[in-house]
Amino acid sequence: MPPWVVVGPGDDAAVIKPARGALDVLTTDALVDGIHFDLRFVPPDAVGYRALAVNLSDLAAMGAEPRTALLSLLVPDDLEVGTIDGLMDGLLTLASQHDVAVIGGNISRTTGPLTIDVTATGSVRPRRVLTRAGARPGDEVYVTGVLGNAATGLELLRAGGTADSSLQGCIERYLRPAPRVRAGTLLGRNRAASSCMDLSDGLADAVWQVSEASGVGMTIDAAGLPVTDEVREWHRANCRDLLQTVTTAGDDYELVFTSRPSQRGRFRSVRKQIGDLPITRIGVVTKARDVLVKDERGTRELPRGFEHWGL
Repeated sequence: MPPWVVVGPGDDAAVIKPARGALDVLTTDALVDGIHFDLRFVPPDAVGYRALAVNLSDLAAMGAEPRTALLSLLVPDDLEVGTIDGLMDGLLTLASQHDVAVIGGNISRTTGPLTIDVTATGSVRPRRVLTRAGARPGDEVYVTGVLGNAATGLELLRAGGTADSSLQGCIERYLRPAPRVRAGTLLGRNRAASSCMDLSDGLADAVWQVSEASGVGMTIDAAGLPVTDEVREWHRANCRDLLQTVTTAGDDYELVFTSRPSQRGRFRSVRKQIGDLPITRIGVVTKARDVLVKDERGTRELPRGFEHWGL
């Protein structure tokens, strides 16, 4: 445990010292077998890794540096102990990469499927907080990394997990996504973004939510969306709609953010510090509150994307 953990695992609750001069940022996500993952083709360590990655991605979208995680498990009677061991290995591997202290949690039996619930905390200075509500007309829209790899990897796993070597990275991207913690903290620290959200439920979902929270519209340029040649070729060979995948599929855990023209100097500083991670301009914020996508077929409304209780 780091020195700021006063009471760690083993007591009724954990006790930590707050980061000096910073706000606490808290997030939680639950993953359910058969809904968010499938143990028939997702190894246990990847389940644990993903359970923490989901939460770290939320912290990144707020510009926060991760600090702690709490883990609650709802375990069916027939689950093998080795599955829990693997799950913990994956979660602790990612935690160590980001200096996250796992400070406690809970375990319970359940008559339902395996459920992993993680609560994560982070810290951010008041003027560095990123939210969904800051976009303004004239801001440019950017996304980190590439899109569609995780969704392609999931399709490959469902089909048996065999793929050309060029597509193995897509499978790994689904199993062990990289939360963009450094990108989020740099955007917040440099005040280079006017709004930000992670892509856990896909690009379209994030663009709509940022637009609604900010009271603006957005026009997304389909030709500018960052997609690898391997993913393009797989969609072509399998007669899949690439734009549908890239805009509506989740699990990439990239960040979509907006930046004002007046923030370009700060944005350039972020680009220099961020290393090899691509950042791509994909659109513009508009005064009209329409959320649109533009491609060779014209301009139309951007699909709404994934909805948990969509009918």
